[in-house]
Amino acid sequence: MSKKAFEDFEVGQVLSFGSRLVDREEALAFAAAYDPQPLHLDEAAAEASVLGGLSVSGWHTCAMTMRMMCDAYLLDSTSQGSPGLDNIRWLKPVRPGDTLSVRMHILETRQSQSRPQIGLVRSRWEVGNQHGETVMTMEGWGMFGLRHPPG
Repeated sequence: MSKKAFEDFEVGQVLSFGSRLVDREEALAFAAAYDPQPLHLDEAAAEASVLGGLSVSGWHTCAMTMRMMCDAYLLDSTSQGSPGLDNIRWLKPVRPGDTLSVRMHILETRQSQSRPQIGLVRSRWEVGNQHGETVMTMEGWGMFGLRHPPG
């Protein structure tokens, strides 16, 4: 089977994927290295925070989501990266022991005018936990090679 290309993404399409258990030690290591705020590292400080308990860094949630995206479709696609994200919202705390999954909504597709061999796909990702709660949303663009590029 061929790699997922730009032509495989259709506006209105919804893809569900991923199931990732949030590992406590991994979350603590990520926070220590990249987001060492007490609410991500210290039980007592986290309990006293507005989040009411140890919570995973939002940036770690983004990184775990990226891994689920890679495993679900990016590594077997014509992905050419991304020009960036437009929106990230952390809606609920992610806790060690949670299980995350992703729903991807295709919002817009168009061929690049400056690089006609590339197609742009705008998506909205909703990350949920095992309770069916949405914990994070983000929107952004992906660049994918065309299956049959011009020229």
